[in-house]
Amino acid sequence: MNTPTFRNWQSVQSEVLRRIHAREWPPGELIPNEADLAIEFGCARSTVNRALRSLAESGLLDRRRKAGTRVAAQPVAKATIDIAVIRHEVEEHGAKYGYQLITRRIAVPPVSVSGTMKTRAQDKLLHVRALHLADDAAYAVEDRWINTAIVPDAAAEPFDLLSANEWLIEHAPYTHGDISFSAVQADQGDAEVLGVAPLSALFAIDRVTWDNAAAVTKVRLLFLPGYKLRTQL
Repeated sequence: MNTPTFRNWQSVQSEVLRRIHAREWPPGELIPNEADLAIEFGCARSTVNRALRSLAESGLLDRRRKAGTRVAAQPVAKATIDIAVIRHEVEEHGAKYGYQLITRRIAVPPVSVSGTMKTRAQDKLLHVRALHLADDAAYAVEDRWINTAIVPDAAAEPFDLLSANEWLIEHAPYTHGDISFSAVQADQGDAEVLGVAPLSALFAIDRVTWDNAAAVTKVRLLFLPGYKLRTQL
């Protein structure tokens, strides 16, 4: 029986998954190399590479340079988190979305920001601070630094009607990101904006997105007590 031609990386991924789940390639087994798989599947080697890389990122394959690719002996479950458009998030809860720009300025960021974004200490970045609302009540504060050397069009965007959150998702490609979650105490400024008492516990999401080695943006999102974040394994 002839093997069908696989024309995209998703179809290659599906076939590799089938073989793993059917134990045609059992845990710990070395699978064929990319060149051989490309010949078997009738597709470009880059297509195979993209499929295997995706499965490695999900923890199902163990890829090592010069040692080949093996089915993971103990697959690691990983959570997948998408960068959410806050407007969509609010509307999905059945609430009316609102947005208020607090400040927009070009400034030299604190050293903690330039250090995280790996920009030079004297480089100016675009700083945008805004409030997201649900049914006219505070929902989240967005405090964001944007690297206009990487996203020059952001310098001309006023962000008075459209949030930086939504604009960047539509206009700024990224290759990967770093994200962390924590509980923080509201300082005086955040407490006033969110309408809570100072030192209230807030849910914080800190994220940096990258275009290869260059930081695109760094953002801290602060949510009111009771906020829940859900993801899938």
